[in-house]
Amino acid sequence: MTSTRTGRWVRLDGTTNTRDLGGLPTADGGRTAPGRILRSDNLQTLSEDDVRRLVDDIGLREVIDLRTSAEILLEGRGPLRDVDAVTHRHFGLIPERGHHTDVFAVEDDDPLGDLPSGWMETILPRQAAEHDQAEPPAVRSYLGYLGDCSDNVVGALRALTEAPGTAVVHCAAGKDRTGVVVALALSVAGVPHDEIVADYAMTADVIDALVAKLAASPTYAEDMEQRDVASHTPRAETMDRVLTLLDERFGGAIGWLDAHGFGAAERAALRSRLRD
Repeated sequence: MTSTRTGRWVRLDGTTNTRDLGGLPTADGGRTAPGRILRSDNLQTLSEDDVRRLVDDIGLREVIDLRTSAEILLEGRGPLRDVDAVTHRHFGLIPERGHHTDVFAVEDDDPLGDLPSGWMETILPRQAAEHDQAEPPAVRSYLGYLGDCSDNVVGALRALTEAPGTAVVHCAAGKDRTGVVVALALSVAGVPHDEIVADYAMTADVIDALVAKLAASPTYAEDMEQRDVASHTPRAETMDRVLTLLDERFGGAIGWLDAHGFGAAERAALRSRLRD
């Protein structure tokens, strides 16, 4: 397996877990293209220099946000929201006790006024289908994203495919919800199973700084304090198990995508975006 530990990190002042999906080996001997898609943790605390680097140097044009509406509203505007050249699109991967067709518009008009009672309980829930109850907690959560919010998983992949420049896909930590969407995208690009697992596990390299960053936010502080750092650390066997279950149930990630409406033409477009 080729090392994924060098050259792919995008070091920014305001994030701890940003990296480029370029440079990963593919099954046919190629590599994914750099500068097309980034994965990241929350972008709320980017510095002015971070914004300049992302927009001017890297060419960022689209943010795909996988957080819940509650997280977005509670965290408030990030600095990229003030950049006209950057489009923000929202595809939450956790079922919510409410719905916003345009959470970013609501954010501007009424930051917290229309959040239903008890919505904060849905910020970081762990849900699972009955037939997945025997799986480890993280695996159950990831299967929950695919089972409960498949339309938004596919929507996020379409947004990555159609982005006019560099895109970044992110959630709060950039490891769970982001990890699932990225795993599917890399599967489309032809990145082998073990390399996808290795990319997912890279977040463990920065987990102490990541947990500290989230603990500094009132939105995530309680969740960070309830569990130790080890319980937040991504394990290779988690993503390995998810990919294995997709193999068993759908014939692989491609089979899951095909079954959920992300067809051959769209997969070819995403593959081209990640490869050429």
